[in-house]
Amino acid sequence: MKSASRAKPPVELPRLRAPVVFAALALLFAGLVVRSVWLMGIDNEFLKEQGSARHSRDVEVPAHRGRIVDRFGDALALSTPVKSLWAFPDKLEASPDDLARVARILETTPQRINAQLAAHEDFAFVARAVPPETSERVMALRIKGLHDQNEYRRYYPGGEVTAHIVGFTGDRDVGQEGIELAQQQWLAGVPGSRRVIINRRNEAVEDVAAIRAPQAGRDLALAIDTRLQYLAFRELKAAVEQNKAKAGGLVIVDVQSGEILALANWPTYNPNRRDKVARDRMRNRALTDVFEPGSTLKPFTIAAALEAGKVRPDTLIATGGGTLTIGGRTIHDAHAEGTLTVEQVIQKSSNVGAAKIALGLPPESMWELFSSVGFGSAPKTGFPGEVAGRLRPAKTWKPIEQATMAYGHGISVNLVQLARAYTIFATDGEVKPVTLLHTDGSVEGRAVLAPATAIAVRRMLEMATLPGGTAPKAQVVGYRVAGKTGTAHKLEGRGYAPNKYVSSFVGFAPVSRPRLIVAVMIDEPGAGKYYGGAVAAPVFSNVMGSALRTLGVPTDAPVNNVILPPEGAEIREET
Repeated sequence: MKSASRAKPPVELPRLRAPVVFAALALLFAGLVVRSVWLMGIDNEFLKEQGSARHSRDVEVPAHRGRIVDRFGDALALSTPVKSLWAFPDKLEASPDDLARVARILETTPQRINAQLAAHEDFAFVARAVPPETSERVMALRIKGLHDQNEYRRYYPGGEVTAHIVGFTGDRDVGQEGIELAQQQWLAGVPGSRRVIINRRNEAVEDVAAIRAPQAGRDLALAIDTRLQYLAFRELKAAVEQNKAKAGGLVIVDVQSGEILALANWPTYNPNRRDKVARDRMRNRALTDVFEPGSTLKPFTIAAALEAGKVRPDTLIATGGGTLTIGGRTIHDAHAEGTLTVEQVIQKSSNVGAAKIALGLPPESMWELFSSVGFGSAPKTGFPGEVAGRLRPAKTWKPIEQATMAYGHGISVNLVQLARAYTIFATDGEVKPVTLLHTDGSVEGRAVLAPATAIAVRRMLEMATLPGGTAPKAQVVGYRVAGKTGTAHKLEGRGYAPNKYVSSFVGFAPVSRPRLIVAVMIDEPGAGKYYGGAVAAPVFSNVMGSALRTLGVPTDAPVNNVILPPEGAEIREET
């Protein structure tokens, strides 16, 4: 029997294998150490960014928006504390039942909340500007990842009365309309920020050292006198409703300072509740809408002729029985007259008389005066959307166009432009800049007319409000007033609508020392009356009388100065 075979000798490993493996491991470890030192001590921005992206966010801290106040410091717009609910969508731990409860408290739907979260990957508001008590009810649900923060909501004490002046802000407290938009930079301030750290339980921890404090916005004082604003709004609303009109506007201007003391529009809206409000109601028609001024433009035609030396106040004008034909087109007066003085052309508002006077002037003379008082250019109040109106170059005027422009057809203006233009008659020939912002004292105007011309036209405008004129209903107890009626067909397509009118009146008082200008426009009166003397002049009377008494302006006429035509008597009107 053969002996058992001998066992195989053990396999010998290469002697260098162990040292090589050890060296490789040591080299790898050394590389990791170096890389760690490099990332943690030298080039550590990457790790900081990644850590911050996962565990911290910068959250904006809103600045307190400045107040808008009237000339006496009473608030027209102010910011009140509210809460906003927010979340990092990837950190929010809310079940469908949780979202349903939140939605019920916020009076919304879970679908809307989900849509809001889905629309923002990094940071999302669940609700903005909710009452503090509502926020408390939501936070009481203790939903992880849902947070609240202090914010401000704009509140407008004047509501619909001052809406068209002040405007409103949007969700992020940024001006959207009116003064809120025009003065956004002044009012807004500078937002701050805070660093929010998210711990492992998805709870927000504020790093106080990282806060940048917000800078509050500045207050802004407007020229508006709230007392006169409420007065203007009340009377305008009543006039629009009484005359079944489409809309209306009213402006009160301080003659010496050019400040707009009141600016009212109807229809209006409540800026505190803008849900389902039609944009049409938000228009500040006194600045953004234009209309043909009609006979309220006649005083400027007469002033141009007086300045050129073509006529005097007592110059006789043959009105041809109330008709004038030019190039196949005929101009009519509302009432046939014979020969009138230039003063009577204004007093009785003769279209034929005004047209004849205009045709005796070079077109450039009329255009220069119209342009110098601001027609054809924006009034420069700084209000968003204010329009310039339309004043065509004089070289394009045909004789019939020059004739009709003499009584306010073929030109368009806004109500503030028209009120501003009348400052040349309320002063001794100076046109004053107008402003919505509060100023101190009077402002310098720009001379447009000779003082004698301005005084002469002022006398004519006073005659228009007395018996025999077109506006006896503009008279005010205890005060002498001056002004002019306007009635114009509305443009519709390429022509004039036969039964749609704009009725207007512009005037000032007291005549002995003018303090206020009031301009009234009623759009499409539909209750049977449409002449400016019947529709707009009574509004002027009510507003002017109350405004002068409110401001304590001394009277310049006896208390029995108002003389109205007998009941049923014919009142001279213009067309």
